[in-house]
Amino acid sequence: MSTGDGTVISVMDIGGTHVSVANVNLEARSVLTGQSFREPLNADASAGEFVSALAGCASRLPARSGSRWAIALPGPFDYQRGIAQYEGVGKFDALRGYDLREALLPRLPGADCISWHNDADAFVLGEWWVGAARGHHSAVGITLGTGVGSGFVRDGVILRRGPGIPPGGRVNMLRFAGRPLEETVSRHALRRAYAQATGQSAAPDVREIARRARRGELAAARVFAQTYRALGTVLAPYLADFDPGVVVVGGSIAASWDLVAEPLRAGLADVRPAQTSRIALEPALHLAEAPLLGAAYLATSSGRGCHAAAGEPSPPAGCTFQPTSSSEGL
Repeated sequence: MSTGDGTVISVMDIGGTHVSVANVNLEARSVLTGQSFREPLNADASAGEFVSALAGCASRLPARSGSRWAIALPGPFDYQRGIAQYEGVGKFDALRGYDLREALLPRLPGADCISWHNDADAFVLGEWWVGAARGHHSAVGITLGTGVGSGFVRDGVILRRGPGIPPGGRVNMLRFAGRPLEETVSRHALRRAYAQATGQSAAPDVREIARRARRGELAAARVFAQTYRALGTVLAPYLADFDPGVVVVGGSIAASWDLVAEPLRAGLADVRPAQTSRIALEPALHLAEAPLLGAAYLATSSGRGCHAAAGEPSPPAGCTFQPTSSSEGL
């Protein structure tokens, strides 16, 4: 198969601790064999170091002339212009006001244009397109890692408002016990809760806490149970009103699904048992690849198009996408 015939798109997923790149075959709905790479990323790096890390990972992909790139990353971010808006979010602070499009476009292999997408949106659409939410009319994606990401999808369209959808579709803006949700449900919060429960000055990382919970340590098991039961109680009224067929959970902490699923279901039942009992809860089928696949789907279906080099009046050939009825920008 030719990689220059419009059936392949290059994608990047930027997370709080990693960057991944791949070439996605749109017709096969899959990552090309041997063309996917993942490297660690320092969220506290300077803007220059950050861009160099992204470009370094991208350079491992074979260059394709006239290629289009789709990049998924967390907000707050100006997805239309490719400009970071991070401030006080605990990561990427050095990027505030930084034009990532201008910095990255000349450094991505063969890139003619870039489209930008929210990583939680990309995750849920990747799972809806080819993963655990495939075949469902509606789905909610929740990503658990350095924070809480969310995406609400119906018939392949990301929704930002409507019954059961929090403002902007952002679960991380909700509150638990009078505080922002991420002060209870996040990698940092879980580690802090474990340190307090054990009297330690510094807690191990989540993976180690999970290992201890599986080995029967009461404090570790209790921290997981309390954290994700709290998430369930916050999500319950929204899920009851949105009524998705499935909630798919991803992000790095989803690797501990055996410790997350039961308390999450219990939290839902605490608040809206009748309405939430029929909603399936599933771990991501493509934990690492879903945001990459979803970014490819979004780039070709959202009508958002590419952002080309400065001064170009319109996207180059191969970067014009057909509009759809997407409500993603609402």
